Amino acid sequence: MPFRIATFLIASLAIGAGAVGIFGWKFGWLGAWLGAVLWLALDAWRAERLLQVLRNDAAGLPTRGPGVWGELSERIRKLLRDREQQTRQAEDRLQEFLAAIQASPNGVILLDEQGRIEWCNQTAAGQFGIDAERDLLQHLANLVRDPAFVAYLASWNYSRDVVIDASGPGHTHQRSHPVRLSVQVHPYAGNRRMLLTRDITALEQAEAMRRDFVANVSHEIRTPLTVLAGFVETLQNLPLDADERTRYLALMGQQSHRMETLVNDLLTLSRLEGSAAPSGSQWIRIRALLAQCEDEGRGLSGRLAPLGHRLSFTIDAESELSGAPTELQSAMSNLLSNAIRYTPGGGEVAVSWRVLPDGRGEYAVKDTGPGIAAEHIPRLTERFYRIDRSRSRETGGTGLGLAIVKHIAQRHGAELRIESMVGKGSRFALVFPAARVREARVLAK
Repeated sequence: MPFRIATFLIASLAIGAGAVGIFGWKFGWLGAWLGAVLWLALDAWRAERLLQVLRNDAAGLPTRGPGVWGELSERIRKLLRDREQQTRQAEDRLQEFLAAIQASPNGVILLDEQGRIEWCNQTAAGQFGIDAERDLLQHLANLVRDPAFVAYLASWNYSRDVVIDASGPGHTHQRSHPVRLSVQVHPYAGNRRMLLTRDITALEQAEAMRRDFVANVSHEIRTPLTVLAGFVETLQNLPLDADERTRYLALMGQQSHRMETLVNDLLTLSRLEGSAAPSGSQWIRIRALLAQCEDEGRGLSGRLAPLGHRLSFTIDAESELSGAPTELQSAMSNLLSNAIRYTPGGGEVAVSWRVLPDGRGEYAVKDTGPGIAAEHIPRLTERFYRIDRSRSRETGGTGLGLAIVKHIAQRHGAELRIESMVGKGSRFALVFPAARVREARVLAK
């Protein structure tokens, strides 16, 4: 500002001095005042021009010009440029933050003070069946009509979550089980609220499976224990002849063997779930696996059926299979023993191995038993799931065999295929990936 005043005075004096030289002192002061007025008019014009540019388009500010207004224009330009850069950076950070929330597997909804939707990600929109754009500024309680959720949202007591069914289309799991959501509200910025949703369907199913598992194990162990306790009490309190004592001891042996088998199967399942997947470096001959299956199968058939079963074992290609030999043997033996247990005496059970055209290997067990209804097939690999409980107990089954087979198949990258028709028998097959199958090497003599 001092520079501006000095410039103004110098210009006025210069104009006044010129006027004195020309017209004398009488008109000198008049020339000075005219110079001052002209200078002020020019200065006002420059200020008005700067204000006009600021009102219309700040980006159109002139580059640095002469005088204080040029300096002011340049400084405003620099401040605006810095502010625009900061705004762009803030916008970029906001978009990155929103993109991260969009990628979250959990749902997020932001509500204003009246409970209207300000923003939500696609996960929450799908879970609640709302449109992220169309339903903006709509009251969430009008869109999600679950009574438990509406009461929770209106209570303003958000110390716990609320569990509801997802209302979006297509949010069902297998067997038409709805998706279960845990919804937790967090107030922020006064009366605004943020909703976080989490899919807890798998957790609830796991908890239900755990309860069923404990109940089934308790039942399966309690039954033979009750029988054993009854036999022990009978032997202690009643005078029995040698034949009766022998028969009771044989029955007690059966029950104890049943409990031992159950415990062994449970330990096998626990070991399969808790250990690392088998490597592909260990190879075993298919013929050796099937030979052991044949020994076990013929022995089981002789014990269960006086007439026995017509058992056949065929190998289309001499092959080797990579994996854990004990697990592979367990899976193959379980499929064979199931077929024998559920096929009446005199029926046929055919075991085969073949290499498919794409290089995969297939181990299959086909029987002529009663077959399985279609509604039971998806649940056959569940623990303790039985179609006929009485038949299973009579033949010594634990209800864990196919669950063990499924786990072993998954650990070896194999697929368990089940085909069955009521009255015409069943076919169970394990299809191993080509990477785990190779042609058997010729043994040196």
